[in-house]
Parts: sequence; C-alpha cells; structure tokens
Amino acid sequence: MARATTKTDLITSSNGQFEKMWKIIDGMNEEQQTATFADEMATAGKEAHWGRDKNLRDVLVHLYEWHQLLLDWVQANSNGKHKPFLPESYNWRTYPAMNVEFWKKHQITPLTEAKAKLKESHKAVMALIENYSHDELFAKGALDWTGTSPLGSYCVSVTASHYDWAMKKIKVHIKISKK
Repeated sequence: MARATTKTDLITSSNGQFEKMWKIIDGMNEEQQTATFADEMATAGKEAHWGRDKNLRDVLVHLYEWHQLLLDWVQANSNGKHKPFLPESYNWRTYPAMNVEFWKKHQITPLTEAKAKLKESHKAVMALIENYSHDELFAKGALDWTGTSPLGSYCVSVTASHYDWAMKKIKVHIKISKK
C-alpha cells in the first residue's frame, strides 16, 4: 500500500484499511477475539509492541488512543492553543513508554467497549480529515503548528499505516491460534 499523498488517497486508504481490519476481526471466532495472545507472539518481532499487547483489545485500544492524540492535538492547535502532538513528557524516542501507559489505562476496558470506541474515533478522525483541504493536509508549512511534517502525514500514520500494523499483528495471532 502506497502512503497517501493526497486528501482523496488519504480518505480512501484510511477507510479501506479500516474496513479490511474489521473484515479480519469479524472473521475471527469469539474464542480468537477474546483469547490471550500465545507466548510466541511476544517474540514475533523485535519491536516492543509484540511483548506489550496481550490480546485483541490491547491492539484496538492502542489504535483508539492514537486517534485521541491526533484529535486532541488538532483541536487544541486549531483553537490557537499550542500543543505538541505527543504529550509533554514524551518525545519520539520515549513514546514506547506512552504506549505502555495507554496499555495500562485500558486493562479493564471490555473488548466490546474497545471495538465501539475505535469505531467512533475512526469516524471522528475521518470527519476531521474532511474538514481540511488537500493543501492544508499535504502542503509543507500550510499549518505552522505541524512542524516539518504536514498534517496529512500524521493522519496517515494514525489511520491507514496503523491499521496495517494492527492487521499484521492480528493475522499472526490468528495463525498461531490455529496451530
């Protein structure tokens, strides 16, 4: 999947990857959806998330929380309140610790609630994207508060690219659970 560079492609890829992800989830039986990931998931890749996420809920709330980062960031900056994308205590080297905090926050969140929250936050992100022009999303420097990356790049990262990440992870879980 090529990374979106236009508003139209962003909308198409974001919704398309989201729908593909739900087709995979809907194709899972209830046991697969509610199961704790097998121990071998923790070593399926080198990245910290392989050991962090323990079930489907953890993957879904991770996506939801990144949607919230984007939504909160855009709302604050659009209203003239300077706010960095990552919360003040984190940066692009330390954000894995933030992801662990998201994980901890949702350990009592039921899967059904995680699904509903993610579906609603996806709708909110897509509505946000609709409110911006192609140039506001993808022209460098169009919005001074986005720094060196255009707003659309952030949107791609928290939607289509993140959904792709989730699908890969879910597919590994399905494969392992069938053994």
